[in-house]
Amino acid sequence: MKVGMLTVPFADESLEDVMDFAESASIPCLEVISNPGSKHLNPVGFTKRKAEKMQEELTNRMLEITSLAYYTIDLTNPKKVKSVQNHAKKVIDAAALLGVDTVCMIPGFATPGMTKMETIEQVLPKAFKPILTHARKKNIRIALENYFMTCLQGLDTFEAMFRCIPDENFGLNYDPSHLYHQQCDHLQPVSQFKDRIFHVHAKDTLVDQAQRAHAGIYGDGWWRYVIPGFGNINWGEFISHLRMNGYDGVLSIEHEDVSQDREEGFVRGAWHLEQYC
Repeated sequence: MKVGMLTVPFADESLEDVMDFAESASIPCLEVISNPGSKHLNPVGFTKRKAEKMQEELTNRMLEITSLAYYTIDLTNPKKVKSVQNHAKKVIDAAALLGVDTVCMIPGFATPGMTKMETIEQVLPKAFKPILTHARKKNIRIALENYFMTCLQGLDTFEAMFRCIPDENFGLNYDPSHLYHQQCDHLQPVSQFKDRIFHVHAKDTLVDQAQRAHAGIYGDGWWRYVIPGFGNINWGEFISHLRMNGYDGVLSIEHEDVSQDREEGFVRGAWHLEQYC
């Protein structure tokens, strides 16, 4: 396995700046944000020549892109689904030009007036169909982050998602942190969905049990996302489960830890993960 980083915290800087930091921090892999207007990779007008130049800059720094990321909650919005589909196809095209085999997305929130399960069963198969068809033609996999606010919440929603959308190039950008604070089993999906885990987010969760006991589970402030090694997830255990189930890809640090600066968080997270890679 290799350690990587999601480039979102550097959104206002160039991809070259991100590459320079990743090289200095010995983080070899990048998950590059590719939303509309992204300074890191804007797929609109992305050409073979641009891809070759980017690959040259990566090679010079001994870096690689493990995925392009297009994170938007609008896929389940009837008024915006077409624009999301169109942009997703452009991201897929850019990934193909770069030789990157994975595009990361999220499934969106529940459609207004529907539950998450109803959205999975009635909306998402149609919403993802043109995206997955285009991705299949380009030999690209679509990996969904299981952000708990979206339709991928508990393990029951994982099961429903892959029952309703069984395409082989449709899987997970698996993030254990979103299950941990829900008190769901964050290890079970590693074996249950081992053929669907295409990419992994390395983000930890810190649960303040005293605050939870004081405010209750519906209160605020008793859990937060932190850098790997600063929360409750046992990363050696988690990574061992990944290994035993055939995963040998990237552990992409998603830095949402408000207690740590941008650079120091990535460096500390990478150091912690490297001991298990």
